[in-house]
This record gives sequence, C-alpha cells and structure tokens, in this order.
Amino acid sequence: MGDILAHESELLGLVKEYLDFAEFEDTLKTFSKECKVKGKPLCKTAGGSLRDSKSLIIQKDLVAAFDGGDQKVFFDLWEEHVPSSVRDGDSLAQRLEFYLHIHFAIYLLKYSVGRPDKQELDERISYFKNYLETKGAALSQTTEFLPFYALPFVPNPMVHPSFKELFQDSWTPELKLKLEKFLALIFKANNTPKLLTIYKENGQNNKEMLQQLHQQLVEAERRSMTYLKRYNKIQADYHNLIGVTAELVDSLEATVSGKMITPEYLQSVCIRLFSNQMRQSLAHSVDFTRPGTASTMLRASLAPVKLKDVPLLPSLDYEKLKKDLIWGSDRLKAFLLQALRWRLTTSHPGEQRETVLQAYISNDLLDCHSHNQRSVLQLLHSKSEVVRQYMARLVNALASLAEGRLYLAQNTKVLRMLEGRLKEEDKDVITRENILGALQKFSLRRPLQTAMIRDGLIFWLIDILKDPDCLSDYTLEYAVALLMNLCLRSAGKNMCAKVAGLVLKVLSDLLGHENHEIQPYVNGALYSILSIPSIREEARAMGMEDILRCFIKEGNAEMIRQIEFIIKQLNSEELLDGVLESDDDEDDDDEEDHDTMEADLDKDELIQPQLGELSGEKLLTTEYLGIMTNTGKARRRGLASVQWSGDEPLRRPVTPSGHRTGCPV
Repeated sequence: MGDILAHESELLGLVKEYLDFAEFEDTLKTFSKECKVKGKPLCKTAGGSLRDSKSLIIQKDLVAAFDGGDQKVFFDLWEEHVPSSVRDGDSLAQRLEFYLHIHFAIYLLKYSVGRPDKQELDERISYFKNYLETKGAALSQTTEFLPFYALPFVPNPMVHPSFKELFQDSWTPELKLKLEKFLALIFKANNTPKLLTIYKENGQNNKEMLQQLHQQLVEAERRSMTYLKRYNKIQADYHNLIGVTAELVDSLEATVSGKMITPEYLQSVCIRLFSNQMRQSLAHSVDFTRPGTASTMLRASLAPVKLKDVPLLPSLDYEKLKKDLIWGSDRLKAFLLQALRWRLTTSHPGEQRETVLQAYISNDLLDCHSHNQRSVLQLLHSKSEVVRQYMARLVNALASLAEGRLYLAQNTKVLRMLEGRLKEEDKDVITRENILGALQKFSLRRPLQTAMIRDGLIFWLIDILKDPDCLSDYTLEYAVALLMNLCLRSAGKNMCAKVAGLVLKVLSDLLGHENHEIQPYVNGALYSILSIPSIREEARAMGMEDILRCFIKEGNAEMIRQIEFIIKQLNSEELLDGVLESDDDEDDDDEEDHDTMEADLDKDELIQPQLGELSGEKLLTTEYLGIMTNTGKARRRGLASVQWSGDEPLRRPVTPSGHRTGCPV
C-alpha cells in the first residue's frame, strides 16, 4: 500500500496527461474535480496544452523565418528545437536541411527588388559553402545533391541549366509544404503522452518477444532433429570403427607371429569401412591383391562424397487441398499456402525438389489452366492481407525454378494478375516484394518480356525508382534488375525513348545509391538504352559524361571498366534506330536453366501455429495425404551458361539471385 501511495501522484498525473492529449475534456474535468474532492495530489507532469501552444509558436516562428529569408533566426530555432538525434540520424531531416540551406542561399536572388545587396549575398553564399564543407559533406556521395556543391562557385546561378529548377515559382512553396509537414511530425512525436509511450513499448516488446521465442523454439526443434540424426549416424560409425580397429590390432599381432593376412580378409575389412553405396561395387570390381589399393580406397572414402539418396516426400491429395484453398477459412488458407511453399523451399535440390514441383504442375496447383470463376489463383485478390502475401510468396517460389516459370507462363492471366496486384498493393511491403520478384524472374522468358513491355510496366518501374530511399533493398534490387531486362529488348528501348529525360535522371541518381548490389543492373540498363541516338542526344545535353566520370574516381576497378564502356556507347555515332528489331527474332526462351531459392522467400513469417494447431509438412501429411504417385522426371536441359566477365555492362537477362551466385542468365 505504501508503494502505491508513493507513486499515486505520478500515476494520476499520467492519466490526466493522456485525457488532455486525447481531448476527453468532460472526463478530464470530472477526473480533476474528483481528485480534488478526495484530496488526491495531481503530479504536474503533463502541461499538455501549454506544451502544445509552445510547439505551435515555435512552428510559426520557423515558418515565418523561412518566408522572410531570415537565415540566422531560422537555423538558431532549428538547432534548438529539432533534436540532434533527428538532425544527424534521420535521412529525411538531412535532405530537408540541405534544401533549406539552398533556399536561404538563393533567397536574395529570387526575392530582392532590383539588384541584391552584394555583401549580404556573399555572406549567404559563404554560409552555404561552410555548410557544404562541414555538416553537408555527408551528402556529397549522393547523386541527387552532387550538382549543388558547385552552386557557391557559379557566378550567376539563375541562368545556369543545372539550377533552373530552384528558380521556378513552384520550388519554394513545395519546400515550405515539406517543412510544415516535417515540423508537425516532429512536434507531435515530442508531445506523445508518457502513458501511451509506456503502453506501446511494453505491448510491442512483449509481442515481439513471444514471436521470437516461438520462432526460436520451432528452429530449435528442427535443429535438434537434424542433430539427433547426425548423432545416431556418428554413433553407428563409431561402433563400426571400434570393431574394425579391434580386428586390425588382432591382425597385426598375428603378423608378428608369422601369420599372413589374406586379400579376402582385407577386402571384408575395407568394405565395412566404406559407405553402403560403395560396398557392392568394391566387392566385385576392386582387386585387393594389388599393393596400395586398400589405402587408396580408404582415402577416397574420406574425401567429400555426394549426399546419399534423399527420400521422396509423400504424395498429397491435391483435389482436397485445392478445395480447402478456395473454400476454407483465411487462417487455413494461409497455413496451407505456407506449407506448400515450405515443401518447395526446404526440399533438397535435385530429385526431391523436382518431384515436388512436378506434382504441383501436373495437378495444376494454382489452377492456371482452370476456367472456373473461383480458383486458387484468385487468392492474389483475397481480402486477407496474410492470404495475399502467402499466395505471392508461393508464386515467387515457383517462379524461382525454370519449370515453375514455364508452368506459370503458359497462361497470360497469371502475368496480368501479378501486374494488377503489383500496382494495387500498397499496404503490405512483403507482398509487393514477392510479386515484383516473381515478375522479375518472368522477365527471363522472352514472350513475357514482350507482354510486360506492352503493358507499360517500364513506366511503373521508373515511377517507383524516382524515390529509391523509400524502397526496401529487395524491391530496389529486383525493380532495377527487371527494368534492365526489359531495356535489353528493342521494344523496351523504344519505350524508354518516349521518356528519355526521366529515365536518364532516374538511372543517373541510382548510380550513386548506397546499395551497391544494383550497380550492374543500372550500368546494363544505361548501356542498353544509349544505343538509341535520341537517348544519347538527351544524355549529352544533361551532361551525362561528367556525371559518369564522377563515379570513375570513386568506383572499384570492375565498375570503372563498365562505366568506360557506357561512356564509349554515349559518344558513339552509330545509327541503330531502324534496325533494332533483330534481338526480337531470337529463340523464345532466353534463360539459362538456373534455379535459385532465395532465403527471403521464408523471411518474417506472419502466422505461427497455436497450441495443438498443425502447420508445415505435418499439416500436409496429416490432413492431405494422397496415394503414392510420386515419380522422378528427367530435368529439362537448359541453355548453356553464358559467362559474364564483369568488365562489360550486362547484356543478357539476369535475376538478382542468380547473378549473386555468379550465374548470369
């Protein structure tokens, strides 16, 4: 009771602060009145309305200083009231501050009546220059800001083509709007009541901790089964080795006594040492009377060997599976989609995985060939975000395999559904990532490239790549790789020519992006579209060669050689506009038979089974076991691997997962 009384005042103050924040005015009056009647002291921690009014005054002062061009007042308030952790650690705040410095540097040039005061203008330019050399130096590696580092040295920025955007009437109002939104966000975050902060932190921490513990438990159980199997095998090998060793010691003792060891006895000992799969061949084909044979075979048995035959997974009742995928509850659908994906991603590469994939295809798991109104494929448009995401993950997993891509590509409605979902999906980042990943893998197939180009997907890609910092690494990498694959086609290049200036700006900005995984695709796209004379002309007009040479100074040897190829292409005078359709007359299939399952397919699972709930392989084999019809199938032979030196920009379609493993398609 004493502890409660000791903290009662503070607790009541937290309640009062929250009621004030949430604008429960009548409740707050009643609460305060009752506390007063009962003699309960209210801790004065809140001061909500006072703090709100103070925040509004600061915001108004900052905006007024912005409008009036009062540089000193503005940045004094900025440094005093915007937390240093935000100013130094938030990329949005850093970008905004950079543009604010530009605003004040050119303020007199834009708004002075007559000639601006030279001394004041020089002071502003000097202040901006000092910022660039100190705090602003961190952004010098970003292509977006690179041209502005020349601003203090340009005699008349108003007429310079690089800075014309700054002197347009719309630039300052747009910057002011960004400033107001930022200030509102910052001060609102600072005014969050303590009670709400405590609740959110504790609730989130508990939820994350439970999820982590459950995931760790599942992983631990999986690892323990693997280790148990290994332990049993090692124990069996150990007992076998001890037995063989004892016999060899006896044999050595016998030789000391003058007894000879027969080849048949040596053969029987060696066969016991070797793996089961070698015993039969050894028994019939190896001559143990030849000197050194036993030791040679023993060394060979200790060398790395191929994995033993992996058993095929049990067959499933696909008719029942598809029925529940269409008519079951959303939670059941999600668990089934997850289990089907796991069966593909966790199966052993080779016959086991190929058999799983062939079963999915032969049973038309996704109803790609169905004409019914309700089909498994329609789950891409489910109202449940979890079902949509897990369906997208499964499609992406199938698209990761060459035979899976072939299955999905046989019906153009799959492509159309994915394109539509990609443009509509704005709630779930992982859903969009997986749809984009699937489409990028589709772009390894020539007919699907053609369809995506005709559907205007290039324009969508360019639009989202205008702001790469808002994209996840996966989305950025696969979006740029998809853009490059489409730009390798003549139709794609011609599409880019319609918006040449925008495409070139987006690609030049991406050259300086901190995610270096995208560089080969950016270089490949640039090299490809610069074969069009009209795009080369646009690139020269915007000073593309100077931009490229900036990156030559900072890049590695491989990147430098690629950029040199691009500069050579930029300065080429070849006229190719009329003969660009030759690349469309090649074979339909422009892909290498290279299958790679990314770890991202199974990341950040949304659902976890509750106590007594089945999931994964256990769910499939318990509820959906079918007649044993699994049979292996000869693997489709792909095109020969096309080696990529790394010195030149990419000129053939690739997918990021394959490119990382050194196998460009």
